[in-house]
Amino acid sequence: MTTPIRTAEVIAVGSELLGWTRLDTNSLFIAEQLATVGIELKSKSVAGDDRGLIAALFAQSLQRVDLVVLTGGLGPTDDDLTRDAVADALGLELIEDEAITARIRHRFERRGLPMPAVNRRQAMVPRGATSLPNPNGSAPGILIEADHRLVVLLPGPPRELQPMLAALCSAAGAIARRAGSERLHKVSLFTTGLSESHVDEIAQPIYSKWREATPPIETTILATPGQVEVHLTLRSAETASAQQVLLKARGELVDALGEAAFCTDGRLLPQVVGDMLRERGLTLAAAESCTGGLLLQRLTDVAGSSAYVKGGVVAYSNELKTRWLGVDAALIDAHGAVSEVVAAAMVEGLRARIGADVCVAITGVAGPGGGTADKPVGTVVTAMQIADQPLSVTTHWFPGGREMVRLQSTQAVLDRIRRMLTG
Repeated sequence: MTTPIRTAEVIAVGSELLGWTRLDTNSLFIAEQLATVGIELKSKSVAGDDRGLIAALFAQSLQRVDLVVLTGGLGPTDDDLTRDAVADALGLELIEDEAITARIRHRFERRGLPMPAVNRRQAMVPRGATSLPNPNGSAPGILIEADHRLVVLLPGPPRELQPMLAALCSAAGAIARRAGSERLHKVSLFTTGLSESHVDEIAQPIYSKWREATPPIETTILATPGQVEVHLTLRSAETASAQQVLLKARGELVDALGEAAFCTDGRLLPQVVGDMLRERGLTLAAAESCTGGLLLQRLTDVAGSSAYVKGGVVAYSNELKTRWLGVDAALIDAHGAVSEVVAAAMVEGLRARIGADVCVAITGVAGPGGGTADKPVGTVVTAMQIADQPLSVTTHWFPGGREMVRLQSTQAVLDRIRRMLTG
């Protein structure tokens, strides 16, 4: 019986991927496709156009996983070395597939052109391998069985690679047939207001017991700007029971993390808050200084946000805080623009002029300059009032550069609105 394929590695080939002008975007698509048939991507690497290096990386991957996918390096030129390197590592002879040569020649003839002799390189296939049709390009893919493992070579251009891999992972495809009946089942939860280490401190005593379960649940904690994600993965052939186990496990984490857990369905915080505003029939307005409109941008990036976003003011200068929001200049002189009294006054002015149900103000020092001993870079004051609830004013100190300070400021505001609406 053939051993099912469960693990994979990707090697992206091309010296251009080692520079700063090109990114390897294929690996994301490959990981997604393989996950649909229960194959876990364990590693991905990038290799320049070096035959020996490609062969060495490939040989190492073949010792670790069940499936190796190589992308790129299948063109007609001398620096397209993937097929040669794989043949070297497997000790296979390259032979010309006349059917491939004929197809390539026909592609050129349809354009009224003779086929350059160099394109014959694309018809060279390791002996015993299977060529994979490429309807969108001249370079065919290659499929090789190697000691119960599978090797797939695919062209680099996404418009060529994607349909070819999708076909391999479809029900009748070669990868899907070798993947077995088990699938990877996943659930997630998103948190905000806690650092990655704080989330792990709370979650670790819970998820540590799952490692010894049958089947085990794999837990991944991922810090992204403004939030920490917890992903749970379980391998099983039984979809219903796997989902039941994962939902129960996620529920334990949600209970432990409390208010910090804001989503279990993949929505980001602006959408979560927007949905809460819509459900309650509330509108929002914002007065922003250091964030320069980023809060309203994040909210209005969500389709349908016109139902709850009323508008706002970017009062970056002290003059506009006074002229547009009615902040007393004496308050700014006495306390500075980055102060709780000024943030509160910005909210009061916003309510008077726009009249939204939720009024928010942000003022701070985003950096890199402008900080003082009393108010260093990263000092941000937020204020908000929801309908008839008491005014809430908070002073924060956010780490990081200008972009991170601005993002964390808006995340803190959104999280505070969420908690106030929940309470």
